[in-house]
Amino acid sequence: MSFKLLYVGLVGSLLTSVAVAQSSEQHPPLTTWKCTTSGGCVQQNTSVVLDKDSKYAQGAAGSRTADDYAAMGVSTSGDAVTMYHYVQSGGALNPASPRIYLLGEDGQYVLMSLLNQEFSVDVDYSAVPCGENGALYLSEMEADGGGASGGAAAGQGYCDAQCQGFCCNEMDILEANAKATAMTPHACSGSSCDKAGCGYNPYASGQRGLWATGGTVDTGRPFTVVTQFVGSGSLTQITRTYIQNGKQTNGGSISSCNGAFGGLAGMGQALGRGMVLAMSIWNDATQQMSWLDAGNNGPCSIAESTPSAIQSQHPDTHVTFSNIRWGDIGSTTQG
Repeated sequence: MSFKLLYVGLVGSLLTSVAVAQSSEQHPPLTTWKCTTSGGCVQQNTSVVLDKDSKYAQGAAGSRTADDYAAMGVSTSGDAVTMYHYVQSGGALNPASPRIYLLGEDGQYVLMSLLNQEFSVDVDYSAVPCGENGALYLSEMEADGGGASGGAAAGQGYCDAQCQGFCCNEMDILEANAKATAMTPHACSGSSCDKAGCGYNPYASGQRGLWATGGTVDTGRPFTVVTQFVGSGSLTQITRTYIQNGKQTNGGSISSCNGAFGGLAGMGQALGRGMVLAMSIWNDATQQMSWLDAGNNGPCSIAESTPSAIQSQHPDTHVTFSNIRWGDIGSTTQG
C-alpha cells in the first residue's frame, strides 16, 4: 500500500485524482464540453473509468491507480484520450483491449441526452490498421452503474445490444479503422435487440474514396466527426459530417431502421432518456472485423486482419479521441 501511495504521489502532476463518493480510484481527467447555441460551450470536469473487467489492471475495480490505467494502455492529456490495444506485461506484448466510460465529477456516468442534439469529436485513426476497431459509442447504461459494488466509479454496469453484460440500446457513433467506418443504431425492445443494426458504411454505399488514407477524408491525419440526431419528439434521421482543414464533407445519413426492435423511434427514445459514452479498441478473432472493413465493406483482406497479424505487424496500434462536445445542433463546432 505504501508503494502505491508513493507512486500516485509521484505521478500526481500527470494524472489528477477525481474525487468521487465511495471510490478511491484515480480516474484520469478528460476535459469535455457541453454546448448550446445561445451560450456556447461550457467546460465539463469529466474523467474516464476503466470497465470493471480490465484484465491487466492489478488493482481491484474502484481502487485502481495510474499504473492500472497505464497497464491497460489508457492515457489522457487535457481533452484527449489515447488507447493502445497492446501493452507490455510480464516481459511480453499482450492484448489489453481497453474499454472506458465517461464519468462526471459526481462519480456517476455522464448521461448524454442527444435527441435533436449533436455530438462532435476529433479523431486520429492513423495508427488503426485493417482488422482493428477504434470504437466510440453510446450505451443505455444506468448512471450509477446499476447498483453493483462500487457503481459507476468502479466501471460497473456495462450493457449493449449484443447483450454483453445485459441487453440495452446501443448507438455506434464510430466503429472504424484507417480503412473503413460505420455508424450503426442498435435499438432494443425489452431483452430483444437489433444486433445487426441498420448501419451506414460509406465504402459499402459506393463511396470508396470517402474514408481512406489519402482519401476525401484523409484518415492519415486528424479530423472532426459531427453526428446529428435529428428530430423533435421522435428521431427521424442520423446525419454525419466530417471536417478536415476547414473543409466539410457529407458523410451520409440513416433515415430508416428495423421497426421490429423499435427502429429509429426506439433509438430516439433512448437518446432522449440519456446514454453513456463508451470508448474501446479491439480486434476480432472470429470474423477478423470483415463485417466492418473487408469484401463489400472495405478494402482489407482477412489475412492482414487476424489478431496475430495485427500484433506482429502493428504492435503500436492505438486510437486517440479528443475535443468531445455535445449539445444543440450547430453548437459544437461554432468558432
